[in-house]
Amino acid sequence: MKKLLALFCLLLIGIQVLAEPCCMLENECPMSYEHMFCEKGAVNNQVVITNLRNIICKGNAFKVIFDCKFWSECAKAGERVNFTVPESIYTQEGTLLIPACSKVVATVIKIEQKRMPNKNTRVYLNFECLVLPDGTAIEMSAKPCTKDGSLKEGPWHTAGKLAAWTLGLGVVGAGAGTGFAFIPNPAKLGVGYAIGIPVGTTVGLITGLITPGLNYHAKAGESITIILCDDLGITKQCE
Repeated sequence: MKKLLALFCLLLIGIQVLAEPCCMLENECPMSYEHMFCEKGAVNNQVVITNLRNIICKGNAFKVIFDCKFWSECAKAGERVNFTVPESIYTQEGTLLIPACSKVVATVIKIEQKRMPNKNTRVYLNFECLVLPDGTAIEMSAKPCTKDGSLKEGPWHTAGKLAAWTLGLGVVGAGAGTGFAFIPNPAKLGVGYAIGIPVGTTVGLITGLITPGLNYHAKAGESITIILCDDLGITKQCE
């Protein structure tokens, strides 16, 4: 009985989500419903095809690329950051939604600087304007499609930093151990290594963990996924 009740509640929630209306213009009416190809992190894939526009519903996600390199230590709140849609975006049913080479303009709304212990810089962006190749500018609202809506260096970069500290001080420890071993007796070289390397790597790992994290860096052409915070209505495009 409890399982049936839970299933009924889920169905009601699903019906409410599907029934949530898109923002329609005067004299605009829906003609059909199509679907985006889902990016990781998307919570919706519905597109409303009307007589005037194609409306990508909020919760959809798509990829954009940086026009120029971005370094968090050189940026500040209020600055504009330009992106490009690298490939045309179609629905699964074949309708063109966003042409390739469209531009997306974002504003930096906050930067949380790196801090101890090992906390990476977080960059918060508001994607607020889509500019089509013909120059048409469309208001939009989107953010990075991440858990907290920020851009930051990933776990691989952080792991690389820790590895660098560990390896670097491990080498120093090995050198120190070698020196200590040669002072009393060259035969104790192995003992010096055995002492110096573990001490050096341990100190390196601890140092890597307690130092400030990494700044956020992105190269020109690097892609990120953004998720719509509101419906995005786009004038129908010619193929």
